[in-house]
Amino acid sequence: MSITGNLKINLSHSQEAKARAAVALYRYNTKATGIDDRAPIGAELYDPAGKVLGGLWGRTELGLLFLDMFFLPHRLRGSGYGARLLAVVEEEAKRRGCHRAVVETSSFQAPGFYVHRGYQEFGRIEFGVAAHARIFLSKHL
Repeated sequence: MSITGNLKINLSHSQEAKARAAVALYRYNTKATGIDDRAPIGAELYDPAGKVLGGLWGRTELGLLFLDMFFLPHRLRGSGYGARLLAVVEEEAKRRGCHRAVVETSSFQAPGFYVHRGYQEFGRIEFGVAAHARIFLSKHL
């Protein structure tokens, strides 16, 4: 089937369209690699009452740990809980067969945290805020 001429492009914020595209792309990747191993991963920090205070979330896929979001309240930063959350997630990723981890952060967030734990920068892109950039880091697990 050939499609030409009458297609239309619109800006979109459709989460449904994005979800359908993600499924189609994952099917394509699975067919191309023969590997179907994507799984969510995460660790959460709870207070004594059971309230989630923060955590680290991502996914494992194709032998990689992708760290998507890491949050701790300001009062808990530097307490060692971040390092413990990261260690728990990295250990689970290794158990799942991952050999590398990848994270994207901003220069004003936590690149030093990751570097201190063995991550190495492999890319940096400046963005619209003076003297700040997106930083890409990876680590052999």
